Amino acid sequence: MGCMLIDPSQKYQPYIPLQFDGRKWPTRTFQKAPIWLSTDLRDGNQALANPMTADQKLTFFRLLVKCGFKEIEVAYPAASDTDFNFVRYLIEHNEIPDDVWIQVLTPAREDLIRRTFESIVGAKRVIIHMYNATCALFRSVVFRNSKEQTIDLAASHTKIVRDLSDQYAASYGTLFRYEYSPETFSQTEVDFSVAICEAVKAVWGKAGPGDNRIIFNLPATVEVAPPNHYADQIEYFCTHVSEREHIVVSLHPHNDRGTGIAAAELAVLGGADRIEGCLFGNGERTGNVDIVNLALNLYTQGISPDLDFSDLQGIIDIVTQCNDIPVHPRHPYAGELVFTAFSGSHQDAIKKGFEEQNQRHARNSANGEPQMWSMPYLPIDPADLGCTYEAVIRVNSQSGKGGIAYLVKQHLDLDLPRKMQITFYQVIQAIADREAREMTVEDITTAFRSTYHFGGPKYEGRLALKSFNITTEPSTDPVDEEEIRDEHRHFDGTIKVDGVLRVVRGDGNGPISALLDALRVHLDVNLTLREYSEHTIGDGQNARAASYIELVAATDNVKEARGTSQSWWGVGVDSDITASGLRAVLSAVNSAIGDRVLPELKLNVGFNSTTGQADIADAIVNSLGLQLPRRFQASFFQVVQRATFDSSGQISHDSLTQLFKETYGYEVPHRSRFELLSFNLEKLTEAGRRRISVELLIDGEVQQVTGEGNGPLSAVLAALHSQIKGTLSIREYSEHSIGEGAEVTAVSFVELVYEVEGRSKKATAWGIGHDSDITASGLKAVLRAASSIDVIGGTV
Repeated sequence: MGCMLIDPSQKYQPYIPLQFDGRKWPTRTFQKAPIWLSTDLRDGNQALANPMTADQKLTFFRLLVKCGFKEIEVAYPAASDTDFNFVRYLIEHNEIPDDVWIQVLTPAREDLIRRTFESIVGAKRVIIHMYNATCALFRSVVFRNSKEQTIDLAASHTKIVRDLSDQYAASYGTLFRYEYSPETFSQTEVDFSVAICEAVKAVWGKAGPGDNRIIFNLPATVEVAPPNHYADQIEYFCTHVSEREHIVVSLHPHNDRGTGIAAAELAVLGGADRIEGCLFGNGERTGNVDIVNLALNLYTQGISPDLDFSDLQGIIDIVTQCNDIPVHPRHPYAGELVFTAFSGSHQDAIKKGFEEQNQRHARNSANGEPQMWSMPYLPIDPADLGCTYEAVIRVNSQSGKGGIAYLVKQHLDLDLPRKMQITFYQVIQAIADREAREMTVEDITTAFRSTYHFGGPKYEGRLALKSFNITTEPSTDPVDEEEIRDEHRHFDGTIKVDGVLRVVRGDGNGPISALLDALRVHLDVNLTLREYSEHTIGDGQNARAASYIELVAATDNVKEARGTSQSWWGVGVDSDITASGLRAVLSAVNSAIGDRVLPELKLNVGFNSTTGQADIADAIVNSLGLQLPRRFQASFFQVVQRATFDSSGQISHDSLTQLFKETYGYEVPHRSRFELLSFNLEKLTEAGRRRISVELLIDGEVQQVTGEGNGPLSAVLAALHSQIKGTLSIREYSEHSIGEGAEVTAVSFVELVYEVEGRSKKATAWGIGHDSDITASGLKAVLRAASSIDVIGGTV
């Protein structure tokens, strides 16, 4: 088992800082992006447990071009046939844009240099990158070379590169640039690094302005000191090398100390022009410096990085697929959780930040000013990287009301009042504590819908608003002549109560109080309003109103009611603001009543009752879907009055429905005097005339009768006249359909008048018939009505 030393100085030496007076990098700031070189396909690839296939390297190369890289190190061609052939493929298949320089790496060995040049035949722009290790440890242990021998190695092989580049340029028209790396620069004596680079530059002999600049790549091959030391080394090099204007000073930081980003940034301030690195920091050991991180750091400071990471998730997908290495969830900018807040205080700050920024941006837009990003905890707008705001706030047991309210607003368009946020927060906390896991957006929105019965039939509570009408009438309270008379509101609506439609009515000084009055009178639900708020969702014709209601138990002491700790919140949304408030009331009431038994709703049709025939008709529409003709309504109202005489006019909705069915033989077993068994209808030659042949059950006996008329109903009446004395005639007929699709049926209503000689008073009766065939439904309605009249059998 390992054991850390109490005194590590007995084993490890500290870095030796440069004695460097007048350093300027600490006071400099970034002004522009450096030159970027991606070494994913070379340095990154060689660090993979399973190096990329040719197809993966091609996919990666295309990604780098798409991101905007103008310099890409594509391979170490002399290392393997795979790398060599990849370079050839890029060239031969015209994969390299004209403005992109490919870079190929070679050590300071003549045979490998020549093989490298063979790989780039036909390329337009090539950077030949040669290296050899220069630090004391490598000189003495690995290569056993002196400083002079090390310089001679670099210089002599630079001459080989120069000569070959001249030959290939003449033969193939290739433009060449030269990059030399004193490998292990970070561990090399800085004055020796300057000396060896001077020798290389002298042998190269072609350093000049622009693209003719020689590239000196100064790698932190192993990061062995703090980032300020690397910055000192780079600034020392930049201020001591000759012909600085003819040199590109390039960085190649590694991340052994975890400060590769800082080292690169400080070294750029120290004078460097260029950075070599990998996307998301892949590379040997702890990796190369992360170019995505560096570029987006600049972006958040308002400096264009000259690279496009707008589709960051798409880039992550390709890189992880090619490297087979995941991006850590907390990786800067790219991690799954970097734009996510679980903490309640963080969530609250972000929620408020978005609200303030939306207002500020609206003002900026109106004034023609830039819409600057300034958000708590979010240094960059996730949308700039192709990310949505969905994961900005995620909820677990550490989260707060602000974050939960933010998600509700984002996904349901509901801006909850603060007190309602607290109430719903407690709901989510209970679920999170119970299940000990992160709450997804779907968890939260589903919990909200279930708690407040919001979102359609699936989430309906025991009470649900189906229709309503609000009427206004002046108050009867006396007022002074100069005062405006108050108005009362009357609520007349249909509510589904435990699955059954019910008509309720109430009065108040507004629609909400009128509905609360109706619930108190009809359902013994005695609640009062404590808080109400609203806002608009959407704009223009698509705008809807969102209403929030807090109800408390009603008491005679108003102050006590308003101060109670127990309350119930509700929410409603509708294009009509009145309807949204009423829906919010029922949302809160559903929470208040829980599963307690509600009293049965009853109609009162007694003397001086407020319930009239229209109320009875509404009840039948709600329970059976039948739209009774107005005269039928009056007739049935009389039936109800007679039936409720002994109960002071009180009748429940269920009893009312049953009374209707039994009175008219609707949907119940019912033996009628005249029953239809079958019929056949035929046209006569005379225009519009019909003959009907009917098989009837008359007083329990089967009879075959016929009749003629202008239609099936008059024809069946003619057939009946052959069996009775007197005359039946139709006073009113109407019909409508019920059901949908294949289940639709026709319903017919017929009122018959019966006249017979010797009787001074005409008899009338209503009949109902329903059938999938509309003719059959009409015939049944006629026969039901005839059966309800005391007709005299036999013919005249």
